[in-house]
Amino acid sequence: MRISPGPGPCRARPSVVHAPHILHVTQPVEGGVARAVTDLVGAQLAAGLRVTVACPEGGTLTEGLRALDCTMLRWDATRSPGHRLPDEVRRLTRLLREVGPDLVHAHGAKAGVAARLAVHGRMPTVFQPHAWSFAAADGVVAQLALGWERFGARSATRVLCVSEAERRAGERYGITARWRVIPNGVDTHRFRPEGDRARSGPGPLVVCVGRLCRQMGQDVLLDAWPEVVRRVPGARLVLVGEGPEAERLRAGAPASVEFAGASADTAAWYRAADVVALPSRREGLGLAPLEAMACARPVVVTNVDGARENLPPGHLPSCLVPPEDPGALARAVTALLRDEPLRTALGAQARAHVLVAHDLRHAADAVIDVYRELLGTVTAPCVVPSQSRESVSP
Repeated sequence: MRISPGPGPCRARPSVVHAPHILHVTQPVEGGVARAVTDLVGAQLAAGLRVTVACPEGGTLTEGLRALDCTMLRWDATRSPGHRLPDEVRRLTRLLREVGPDLVHAHGAKAGVAARLAVHGRMPTVFQPHAWSFAAADGVVAQLALGWERFGARSATRVLCVSEAERRAGERYGITARWRVIPNGVDTHRFRPEGDRARSGPGPLVVCVGRLCRQMGQDVLLDAWPEVVRRVPGARLVLVGEGPEAERLRAGAPASVEFAGASADTAAWYRAADVVALPSRREGLGLAPLEAMACARPVVVTNVDGARENLPPGHLPSCLVPPEDPGALARAVTALLRDEPLRTALGAQARAHVLVAHDLRHAADAVIDVYRELLGTVTAPCVVPSQSRESVSP
């Protein structure tokens, strides 16, 4: 069957018996969702699955997929359902006819709704919300978002959540689904303690990596920062990322705060940091804390659903603060900056925790197991280069 051309043919993959053809349908195409989809697609290609991705043009997702040499199909879609939805569903229906996939994996609320309408029960459909959209809205918008989340989940063959908190929130808000919880994973070879570090000046360094938007809470960190500098003279803060709040956050920021912009090598920033601070207002299960911990760096996160599930049990007193609380955030960051032995111990525990609970190989294999269950086909385990394997034995 003909497949509309992407940016180039896929490279040769390891052979697999009865390898299914997976169509990932994705909107949004930036931030944590883009990173999670890119990592998952890369692992599935390495496992020998046939993979095609339908998504809007632009964003970090398409850049990452081009680097993987993965077939992409342009699917123009806005982030929220609206008057364009019927046309978007028709375009996706045409892509489904062209690709002829065995299974559709939809990422994000909009893709979940569109895929449900386009597939119409003709093949297995996996829906992955990557944090519920209604949690980011208020009033009428929140009610509409909840409605399309319920619709997208109701007829999906499986709904994948990245944390137990995300699943419980779905149930609490009346979303009926056949659930599966698969925590996010990160590439523990790319994100590791050894390697290049980002350029930085003298003094203790705090790093925050994430899209510059209200959800990620960088404004709370900036409110906390003067107190950190008062208690730890010479401390510096680097915000890595771009987003809609960039201009507002830059306005009035002190000289000890650097805006590094978007970075293709966030691992180098994690390795340069003494502490990584991630004061999110909401999370499904954030990738940035896992990436930082894989680099053996202590993290400070907010006590919101999903974020606290990132932490090993021993990290909770030192690394978990209430959301929207600059004072508590300043105290936690200051305490870690002043205690190098504690930072070292927490970093080692963090690395070991990610290797056991959040390695990308484990997450990707778990998703492939869901496909196998739904399709009844035989797929190969993920093919992992030998240099990316690491023992967690003491």
